[in-house]
Amino acid sequence: MRIGDLAAAGQVTAKTIRFYEQAGLLPAPPRTAGGYRDYAPEFVNRLAFIRDAQAAGLSLAEIRSVLDLRDSGQAPCGQVTTLIGEHLAEIERRLVELRQTRTLRDLARRAASMDPDTCSEGDICTILTQPRSTH
Repeated sequence: MRIGDLAAAGQVTAKTIRFYEQAGLLPAPPRTAGGYRDYAPEFVNRLAFIRDAQAAGLSLAEIRSVLDLRDSGQAPCGQVTTLIGEHLAEIERRLVELRQTRTLRDLARRAASMDPDTCSEGDICTILTQPRSTH
């Protein structure tokens, strides 16, 4: 199958296929007598895997490592499980940071509505201090 046919079947561009070859995600295919790349039908599945792995958040280097394992005859399930765990942990860290950003926005709103002249000497900073109920 020629590169245009593979691109159409894999829902990517020919430029993407050439990039994936250079990046080591697709092995270089044999060439026809006319010098055209001649891809086997299995390349369509490989392109679908690359697309799915990218959608899951894996980097090209991570995808390449998974493909390298598979190409060496090993099942990459353990490595994929580890990668997914690492990505989930990173997302959890980012969620914590985003929650802190929300807190900072609330503090910024409070700061914008504060009048420093209304602070008492007993208060250190009413922007950072949570309002306390007095009962």
